[in-house]
Amino acid sequence: MSKVLPLITVLALALFAFSLSAQQVNVTGDWELTMTTPRGERPPQTITLKQEGEKLTVTMTGRQGEEIKAEGTVKGNEIEWSMTRSTPRGESTTTYKGKIEGDTMSGQVQMGDFGTFDWKATKKK
Repeated sequence: MSKVLPLITVLALALFAFSLSAQQVNVTGDWELTMTTPRGERPPQTITLKQEGEKLTVTMTGRQGEEIKAEGTVKGNEIEWSMTRSTPRGESTTTYKGKIEGDTMSGQVQMGDFGTFDWKATKKK
C-alpha cells in the first residue's frame, strides 16, 4: 500500500495538469482560414473568433462581402461551428469541425450537399 499511494498521487497530479491545459485553449482573435476543394486551395479569408468558456462566436465575410455570423463550441482542443445561409436553392448549412494545436487548427468542413473539404487556419499575430 505504501508504494501505491505515491503512484496514485502522481497520476492524480498528471490528470489535473492535463485538465488544466485542456481548459486553457482560447481561440479569441483573428485567424486566416484556407479551404482546399477539388478545384484547389481557395484564397485565404480572415475570420474573427470570440470564445467565452466553451461558447464560440464566429464572424466571417462571404463571397459578396457580406458579414456572416456563426456559433459553435470549443471543448478541449476540439472546435466546431455552423452557419446557415439562404441561397437561391434554399437554406444551406455549413459546419466546420477541427482540432486546435496552439496557433493553428485544421479539420473538415461539410458544405451542405456540396461535400466535405479540408480547412486549416493560423492565428494572426
